[in-house]
Amino acid sequence: MRDLDELIDVDDPAWPELREILAAATEPPAVLPGDDTEARRCLLQMQVTARSTLGGLTLNTGGLILDGGWLRVFGGGTGPAGDGLPSIGQVNGFPAAFDPAWHPAAGLVVGHDVLGGVFALNGHDPAGHGRPGAPGQMSYFAPDTLEWEAMDIGHSGWISWMLSGGLHPFYEQLRWPGWRDEAAGLSYAQGISVYPFLWSKEARADLAATSRRPVPMRQVLGVAADFARQMGPADPGFLGTV
Repeated sequence: MRDLDELIDVDDPAWPELREILAAATEPPAVLPGDDTEARRCLLQMQVTARSTLGGLTLNTGGLILDGGWLRVFGGGTGPAGDGLPSIGQVNGFPAAFDPAWHPAAGLVVGHDVLGGVFALNGHDPAGHGRPGAPGQMSYFAPDTLEWEAMDIGHSGWISWMLSGGLHPFYEQLRWPGWRDEAAGLSYAQGISVYPFLWSKEARADLAATSRRPVPMRQVLGVAADFARQMGPADPGFLGTV
């Protein structure tokens, strides 16, 4: 196990280049200021260095907000719990004190969208936890199918894909006229409840005609997980704590 200094004091940290990539993005995200103490706690538990994109984001940001609030990418968190963006450690239930024996067995939740979609970095045995794709690659829990989907890219590739405009075609079937204004009006603790549900025949036929309202994000995730267990192909497992 490496101590915090070893993780932070690296010769080629990712942040300088990453900062330039963020600024040059097709639609630059909001880069939230972070909580230094919490960021260091997260970095130590993950045992990733500041040389990695994951480490650079955690250590230098409170998280990223993309597409005007539609997608939240977790970093070092923005401070005390409440309406702020939680840290990657808070979302994944890291131990309060460093525990070298603890790890997120199914994978690391790294992002939520407002509909309850979950981006996760696969652990060492994704198949054993009902996740598609290879270890160390990204997967996505889709709120319209209640299934995990393989993305066939790693965390760094996922960040690059999003910043180069990948979100627009990815979400083409899940956005309605005015979606941006609805997403922008949410706090970081909220998501959007859609009825009829996204996986229903009615919503797929006419998403714009659905009824939508802001609700706690934990409710959005909880409803999707409950329906996935009842009528989906499998229990989706851990979707993050918010």
